[in-house]
Amino acid sequence: MPHRTLHLFRKGLRLHDNPTLLGEGGMRVGVLRWRFLLQSLQDLHARLRAVGSRLFVVRGSHRAVLGELVGRWGITQISFDSEMEPHHTALQRELGEMAEELGLSVYTRLSHTLYDLSRIIEANGGEPPLTYKKFLRVLSAIGEPEKPVRDITAEDFQRCNTPGEADCERYAVPSLCDLGLDGPDESQEEVLWPGGETQALQRLNKHLESQGWLENTKTQTVMNSLWPNTTGLSPYLSLGCLSVRTFYHTLGKVYAQAKNHSLPPVALQGQVLWREFFYTAASATQNFTRMEGNPICLQIHWYDDQDALEKWRTARTGFPWIDAIMTQLRQEGWIHHLSRHAVACFLTRGDLWISWEEGMKVFEEYLLDADYSINAGNWMWLSASAFFHQYNRIFCPVRFGRRTDPEGHYIRKYLPVLRSFPSRYIYEPWTAPEEVQLQAGCIIGKDYPLPMVCHAEVSERNLALMKEVRSSQENTTKLTRGQRFTILSLISINAN
Repeated sequence: MPHRTLHLFRKGLRLHDNPTLLGEGGMRVGVLRWRFLLQSLQDLHARLRAVGSRLFVVRGSHRAVLGELVGRWGITQISFDSEMEPHHTALQRELGEMAEELGLSVYTRLSHTLYDLSRIIEANGGEPPLTYKKFLRVLSAIGEPEKPVRDITAEDFQRCNTPGEADCERYAVPSLCDLGLDGPDESQEEVLWPGGETQALQRLNKHLESQGWLENTKTQTVMNSLWPNTTGLSPYLSLGCLSVRTFYHTLGKVYAQAKNHSLPPVALQGQVLWREFFYTAASATQNFTRMEGNPICLQIHWYDDQDALEKWRTARTGFPWIDAIMTQLRQEGWIHHLSRHAVACFLTRGDLWISWEEGMKVFEEYLLDADYSINAGNWMWLSASAFFHQYNRIFCPVRFGRRTDPEGHYIRKYLPVLRSFPSRYIYEPWTAPEEVQLQAGCIIGKDYPLPMVCHAEVSERNLALMKEVRSSQENTTKLTRGQRFTILSLISINAN
């Protein structure tokens, strides 16, 4: 007997490679992330309408919503994607219990990761592989991930009678205003990252062509470019607007056709596998997003300095490159992965010695591509609390940015108060003579803050502290120590 199925969208906001749809929490979310989510829901609704269905956005607890709709719509089955985050696994258990109470069948599939993570853990002897080298060895034994399923079409909905509610507006996608949020005026600014599956697929195809992988040319990303110059697909992968399997196997097809064309950077598939690595580790590590109670994370006595944290968060450190990055983050919801490395190092082991958990919370609020596993994994990595062991490599908040943008165009865009400084002073405006500051119309210490720390002094002190911590907790450091890799985090398909 065919089921009348209610599909619950959580991630997987798409019609391509959505095996669950075909087969049948406590997060910090800033305004830009809300806007991206709502745009993604609007796009999903439009795409569903195009194949003869629609999206119903229902407000209320799952128990209340299911209790109301099951009887009204004659539901016999619920379906949803299976997730590994603690909030989602708890919800999945609750949905299973509710389904049993209501006499419903449950249909669920995996589609947010390349592999069934439990299969990776089982192949590694019942524990998650905690080094990337071991992780790749396990994958080589498992084989390639499953191919994407076919796209959903109008034919799939021919036997599906969508409820014809008279009050359609009741189930419409809400606006920022409906949610009580004051968002940016889209009529006055360009939206760099419009949400939705349509945008995701367009960006994927455009990037394949513009990067020259189909035309035998090469490009290089720049961390402080004025415009995003990576694939920019990470926000779409994070919400499931783009299937990670579709992305992975699309790259595979390009590799296979590479006889007469240039290859995309091998790092792109590697970045997808880093994503999978962190997902696997998070799925089987207690308290993965916290230091305390996290068995793979160094237990460090970080400083509790709320004033310093707020200066970092609000771009008032007095280091122009760091402040420009944090300004871009808050204005656009995206920064290059190497820029993420720089501000994370500055907050934690490099300069301020503040817990990576605090930085993770800020990224969770502002980043469009914020992701439970990748965000926490990268913050542990960049603070040298786990996974990364070359802790003596500290990013200089002056030299690192100057190396790729000596004229300071990036700083001039995001910190207009410094726009008129000569290039020789743009990264260190506090060193400019008074007459230069007057001519630039910006007095350091008045119009723009002085550096909040002396980088040379605090980085030396922090290096000694980290060395002491690691020496006293050598057994913990061994858990995630493997072959040396330089992380190319997904956050720039991108990752942190």
